[in-house]
Amino acid sequence: MLDLSGKVALVTGGSKNIGQAITLALTDAGCRTIITYKSDAESALETSRYSNLIYPPIQMDVTNLDSVVEAVAKVGESVGKLDILVNNAGYNYPNDFDNIVWPEWEKVLATNLSGPFVVSRLFWRLLADGAAIVNIGSSSAFTGGPRSTHYSASKLGLVALTQNMALFGARQGIRVNIVAAGYVHSNMADKGMESEVVRKTVERIPLGRLGEPGEVANCVLFLASSLSSYVTGATIHCNGGLYF
Repeated sequence: MLDLSGKVALVTGGSKNIGQAITLALTDAGCRTIITYKSDAESALETSRYSNLIYPPIQMDVTNLDSVVEAVAKVGESVGKLDILVNNAGYNYPNDFDNIVWPEWEKVLATNLSGPFVVSRLFWRLLADGAAIVNIGSSSAFTGGPRSTHYSASKLGLVALTQNMALFGARQGIRVNIVAAGYVHSNMADKGMESEVVRKTVERIPLGRLGEPGEVANCVLFLASSLSSYVTGATIHCNGGLYF
């Protein structure tokens, strides 16, 4: 068990699925954790109670600049500095390439790529020297959707964003890395399994199964801790071997 006592973390979309697992892992490691949610206040409160969070969940829409600005002010007032920032909030609307319409493309890119940029950019002033940022990516950035061209594009863009943030943050000792999660049990993955194309893709996973949210959370813990003190700009593949 890693010891993150005395550290303060913020997890976007921290109330469900992978986000909830990350929240639990951080709090179990002794980290004081704040979670944000977009609209499901009930799930956020349930996760808050379940994880024994000492800070109330904060409503924040990563695609809305004013919403992020308000969240930055609230976090700044309550904790002052952040040691860990996890950009987990994400969105997908699986569809074949020739059926994707512009509003779907915009929403996916706004959430998965512009969102982490805006959140990181505005929360940057609250980051302590030596802080760690972990972005949650996807194996689809490297393997294709197969039914999510917009999702794959947004997650590959997130890899480039991560590398550039790592270069910028190095002067403050701020490390920025990304976890490329594969097919992990979640609402999003379970919905995708309705497609035969997706089911065939899952069958190709070398380890022969879907991942668990906690397995992604373990990668986040490593990247958020001093055990990865010489790792920045890196992509950690947590996808059962699907990447290759």
